[in-house]
Amino acid sequence: MNQPTPSYSFDVTAADFQKLVVDASHEQPVLVDFWAEWCAPCKVILPILEKITESYQGELLLAKVNCDVEHALVQHFGIQSLPIVVLFKEGKPVEHFQEALPESAVRALLEKHVEMPEPEEADPLEQAQALFAESRFADAEALLKGILTEDNTNAKALILYGRCLAERNELAEAQAVLDAVKSDEHKAELAGAKAQLTFLRQAAELPDVADLKTRVAQNPQDDEAAYQLAIQQLARQQYEGALEGLLKLFIRNRSYNEGITHKTLLQVFELLGNDHPLVTTYRRKLFAALY
Repeated sequence: MNQPTPSYSFDVTAADFQKLVVDASHEQPVLVDFWAEWCAPCKVILPILEKITESYQGELLLAKVNCDVEHALVQHFGIQSLPIVVLFKEGKPVEHFQEALPESAVRALLEKHVEMPEPEEADPLEQAQALFAESRFADAEALLKGILTEDNTNAKALILYGRCLAERNELAEAQAVLDAVKSDEHKAELAGAKAQLTFLRQAAELPDVADLKTRVAQNPQDDEAAYQLAIQQLARQQYEGALEGLLKLFIRNRSYNEGITHKTLLQVFELLGNDHPLVTTYRRKLFAALY
């Protein structure tokens, strides 16, 4: 079960102010935002305070006091105008401001009292996956080479490295890398990467996209042109257009070339992965066409 994201901001009342603000500020500083529904600047500053508080990952808390309700706290602190934000540390107020300051000004004020946590070091494989998704294949390769230098059996890194090579048309090298994957743990990802390699190889032997589009436009029943156009689109990662074309061809002529259209659709599903929205959509459409 996924754990909920912790929230570092909360409402406080006169009854729990001592515990949640004064006492808690001995553990970590607590910002107290005195606000009211009628106060327009309060509505401007609150999202800024919440964003800043979350960025401190628990090193700072935000307590919110509704001044329309908590009259005892308003009287205790002598509040006469809003907004007012007070920083408590070691049980006492150490800073305050009385206007909707920009984020940079609030952060500058807090820097003297709160230590920003060190950012978590990004996982190199996750970085490489993000770079691949942005089509920054050379940058992804650089990270993957570092990972594989330390562990040349890392299946996920090998598969992604193979896909990068394939995208750069280094097809033979990509095949060698994918063949080096021995783990059975990532069968679906490996099958997807090999499918990508297959599409790229097939596309290299086919007419260009413009010619195929012309053929399909002149004769929508040209099954060969429709299939070849889908392969060219797959090689260019134009997945939605390819899936739509393949599904139409399957519905029109499911026996085309010994049922290759159905096989290709399943290969695309493997390539994109079960969680991809296009796979969800077109798997449902394919099921409807089958049954």
